[in-house]
Amino acid sequence: MTTITSPAGRLRWTLADGLTLIGRELSRLRQEPGQIIAALLFPIIMVVLFGYVFGSAIQVPGGGDYRAFLMPGLFAMVTFTSVQGVMGRMAADASLGVMDRFRSMPMARLAVPFGHTGADSVVGVPLLAAMAGTGLLVGWQPHRGLLHTVEAFLLLMLMLMRYALSWVGVYVGLVAKNEQMVTQLATLFLPVTMLSNAFVPTDGMPAWLRFLADWNPVSALTAASRELFGNPGMAASGHRAWPMEHPVAAVLLWSAALLVVLAPLSLRAYSRQGRRA
Repeated sequence: MTTITSPAGRLRWTLADGLTLIGRELSRLRQEPGQIIAALLFPIIMVVLFGYVFGSAIQVPGGGDYRAFLMPGLFAMVTFTSVQGVMGRMAADASLGVMDRFRSMPMARLAVPFGHTGADSVVGVPLLAAMAGTGLLVGWQPHRGLLHTVEAFLLLMLMLMRYALSWVGVYVGLVAKNEQMVTQLATLFLPVTMLSNAFVPTDGMPAWLRFLADWNPVSALTAASRELFGNPGMAASGHRAWPMEHPVAAVLLWSAALLVVLAPLSLRAYSRQGRRA
């Protein structure tokens, strides 16, 4: 086994191994076309279901079409599904002994979680594209130009929130180490996405519930998307929380906090499993 001591060498080694594992994850998805089809249909169903079922019953703050109000919330919801997908794949690899085999190979320690998180970011692109395409068909569209639209999708996807959230999935999957437990834990993430401004305005909620919703990262991501896309729902109510007044900054802070906390915890959990093996 070759030992690489220089920082540049270790970085190249880690990136090379990580890219190899990203390819492994993408190849595994190609072998499961049913999973890909279901993942692409999910955002389309959400647009049609929520857009037309809720659309006639909810008033948008400041006026506007409900489906235009809804789309940023659905973008945020799809972004948060990265947690469930990554933690399920991590738990499957741990329970099947794949992690033990990786540890026996001359592979960079960071490569395994990097491969899972990187693959999830790549997979998230067609999911978001499918939802955006469906949104355009039902009347949603950005209104603030190409630059702000690109900023919104980068905020949702590759560079920030989705990638940061995938590290939550890595850590939970490593700690759970059991697909059945992960399935049960996945149901706990649904209330997190629902307790937000993604589907309904928070103005009518009780004060304590509105506080939780306004400080929910889903709400910050949704509000930031509405602001950058120029969609309805950003009307000031006079008593908004800081994340709702500065949603883009709130998303940046949430993403940085998740990466700073969860990446080291994930590496520690991966190393501890290796020492116990």
